[in-house]
Amino acid sequence: MTIEQLYEQAVLLLKQLISIPSYSKYEEATADAIASFLEQHGIASNRNLNNVWAVNKYFDPAKPTILLNSHHDTVHPNKQYTKDPFEPAVENEKLYGLGSNDAGGCLVSLIAAFLHFYDHPNLSHNLLLAATAEEEISGYNGIEALLGNKDFKATMGDNEPAFAIVGEPTLMNLAVAEKGLMVLDCIAHGRAGHAAREEGDNALYKAMKDIEWFSSYKFEKISEWMGPVKMNVTVIETENKAHNIVPSQCRYVVDVRVTDAYTHEEVFGIISQHVQSEIRPRSMRLRSTAIDVTHPIVQAGIALGKTCYGSPTSSDKALMPFPSLKCGPGDSARSHTADEFIYLHEIKDGIEGYIKMLEKVL
Repeated sequence: MTIEQLYEQAVLLLKQLISIPSYSKYEEATADAIASFLEQHGIASNRNLNNVWAVNKYFDPAKPTILLNSHHDTVHPNKQYTKDPFEPAVENEKLYGLGSNDAGGCLVSLIAAFLHFYDHPNLSHNLLLAATAEEEISGYNGIEALLGNKDFKATMGDNEPAFAIVGEPTLMNLAVAEKGLMVLDCIAHGRAGHAAREEGDNALYKAMKDIEWFSSYKFEKISEWMGPVKMNVTVIETENKAHNIVPSQCRYVVDVRVTDAYTHEEVFGIISQHVQSEIRPRSMRLRSTAIDVTHPIVQAGIALGKTCYGSPTSSDKALMPFPSLKCGPGDSARSHTADEFIYLHEIKDGIEGYIKMLEKVL
């Protein structure tokens, strides 16, 4: 197919995906739609939970494999939507709809690039397409489950992919590094008492001292691509709702964006040394990642005039124990916003960009 035909097919698929609710953990119908689309184009697909994957026609386990990955789950639409989030409307060259930008445009562009190379007989690498679930909640049944699936692993002869392109909206620039995420559940402990008699030990005041530290502390080491580690307190509450009781506990949540200058354990250790509150990390799975700028796929993008940068947001890239480049059409600033959209030309540019980058390494 020509680029124009690939583009037309990609837009039709994206409109279909927009019209189907696919909140994280409830992506069955979009997984069905993706599998059906591949089947219509003569490509057999495989299914693991709500993850759909396929390989190129002349797949050879003896060759290294390039993973082309993006997700088909979405967040819930926020209350400021003025348009139907499930109506794929085109206005002024913009395609509106929930998941259009994050990450539907990336997904259909990668699928189109996969179609382009599908039946090429003499590629230096295999291509493995994976449309995965639960990215928006960093769930266990998305890319992590797929990478551990025995059938998926057996296809590659139990080898890992050589590298991956992770489709997320980057304006087709090259997110060579990505901050990790560590969420902390914190509890400041005090002693209950009657507020009028100034009894007890106010846990809220203790929490405020720790929160002040979180807001002002500067980590010493600065990452070349991602800058400093960032910490933000995002939730706070006490166990009682009465105005006249000094709270004995105050719970709060801290969002910590970890760079490649520190491990999660190092950041957690520094925090533990400076605050009084009890601190429990929810997870340390989402690690900071980076791909060397000398890697062939990065150099391919640079040769096409793309810019390298460090991404402040996390993605499924964090769960890949092999080199991965985050790159895709659309703008991260539009993700999770009301009346989400992607420009139609961004999809076409995404397809062309992916094909040109892959041509340089295949």
